[in-house]
Amino acid sequence: MTQHHFKAPWWAKSPHVQTILPVMTKVTMPTLERQRLELSDGDFIDLDWLRKPTENQSIVLMLHGLEGSAKSHYIRRMLQTCKQHHQAAVVHHHRSCSGEANRLARSYHSGDTQDLQHTLITLKRQFPSSPILVVGYSLGGNVLTKYLGEKQSEALIERAVVISAPLRLDACAEKLEKGFSKVYQKHLINQLQYKTREKVSHPRLGQHMPVTAKQVTQLNSFYKFDHQVTAPLNGFTGVDDYYQRASGLPYLSQICVPTLVMHARDDPFMTDAVIPTATQISDTVEYELHHQGGHVGFIDGGTPLKPRYYLERRIYNFLTGESPC
Repeated sequence: MTQHHFKAPWWAKSPHVQTILPVMTKVTMPTLERQRLELSDGDFIDLDWLRKPTENQSIVLMLHGLEGSAKSHYIRRMLQTCKQHHQAAVVHHHRSCSGEANRLARSYHSGDTQDLQHTLITLKRQFPSSPILVVGYSLGGNVLTKYLGEKQSEALIERAVVISAPLRLDACAEKLEKGFSKVYQKHLINQLQYKTREKVSHPRLGQHMPVTAKQVTQLNSFYKFDHQVTAPLNGFTGVDDYYQRASGLPYLSQICVPTLVMHARDDPFMTDAVIPTATQISDTVEYELHHQGGHVGFIDGGTPLKPRYYLERRIYNFLTGESPC
């Protein structure tokens, strides 16, 4: 476990300030160019490019969290960081998150590594000389962890960073049913319910949906939603099967690529169950645990109107640093 110098300012010591203030802080959106990837199952993935790489230049690939997109505060800030460094960068949108509904009844889930692999293969084919550096946030971080553990030395990634990932989905779902964390759950569940209702009422997709419009309203927790919608649509026998098979924690010990994993102990989406023990981490994984930082927050200075972040500096430096291998 490494210690790096992150310290929350006095006005951002609360995990909720760390989690909510970044969402409310304006970050300019750079101009992005969209590339659509058609998938073999008839669906599509949208990539948003900041800039394409020159010969041998690395590409920073970003994976957003649950119901996030290129517009998410953490993605915008990372895009701005890449822009300042003239760094090639692209955002991978999970199905249904790019501003346009996807074509199938299913969309994406916390353990869906096939779509990421498709994006990586496409990038390798288009830019064979460009190393791929990946950062995954929250759900995107869990997907990235699982992918790296599954593929091991065959992962199409040079270096990776995982931020605030729910590496034990069962523990995180339970945490979000308690105290103030319920506020975050309600916000995210509302978005998932809206998308599900749209599909239920869709003339073609409705017949493939495992729930009715009336049932959707009752799915007011992740546990219920994942049991009734996510699990059946993605081939899991139920929520427990999904949480067990999709959680990233068991894959940390199998990773062969230099990877930084970062958590805050006060993350309102997590419990200590997501914190790996020394034996659960491979030699190529650097684990960084901070006492503060909230969920994808890590404000380390500035002012409440103009916060400064530890996150982008740390991510960029790790991804573009010299490989220890």
